[in-house]
Amino acid sequence: MSSGWIDTGLLAMRVGVGGAVAAHGAQKLFGWFGGYGPSGTGQFMGSLGFPGDGKRNAILSGIAEFGGGTLLALGLGTGPAGAAVTGNMTVAASTHAPNGFFNTEGGLELPATYGLVAAALALAGPGRFSVDHATGDVLNRRWMALAGLTATIGAAAYMISARHVPEPAPEEVAAAESPAADTDGTTPT
Repeated sequence: MSSGWIDTGLLAMRVGVGGAVAAHGAQKLFGWFGGYGPSGTGQFMGSLGFPGDGKRNAILSGIAEFGGGTLLALGLGTGPAGAAVTGNMTVAASTHAPNGFFNTEGGLELPATYGLVAAALALAGPGRFSVDHATGDVLNRRWMALAGLTATIGAAAYMISARHVPEPAPEEVAAAESPAADTDGTTPT
């Protein structure tokens, strides 16, 4: 296979995944595309039990997604950009893991896929059709990708381990423990 086809494939992955991740970040940062902006997203992130201020976490997550995704799409600073997206998607996947794998059930399929593609791009590089290639890879050195991946995976591990999953309220526990129907399909009295 010629390198032109490989470069075209890398371009397609960068633009597709980078653009989608950037759109998710725009939802968090600016409320675009039906998003809730920093305040609404911050309230949600706070409910997930992450340490620190929910709004701050929403902004940081939005920057990793919007900035990292945009840079991936452009092929600029591909190693560090891919690392930022990988770390952020690792944390996102951890919040979806209780729902299983498939996205249709709210599972980790989508953030895990975005994270994997971002890590692969960080390691493989952006290809010839990129700003990095045009600038002599000044912002895309191998050590930058490795340092970025190490740092963001470490930060993701911290965020996941420091997350406190709130206990369900007593009435939620009682409702979950009481049967909704007998085996014959009737509601118990």
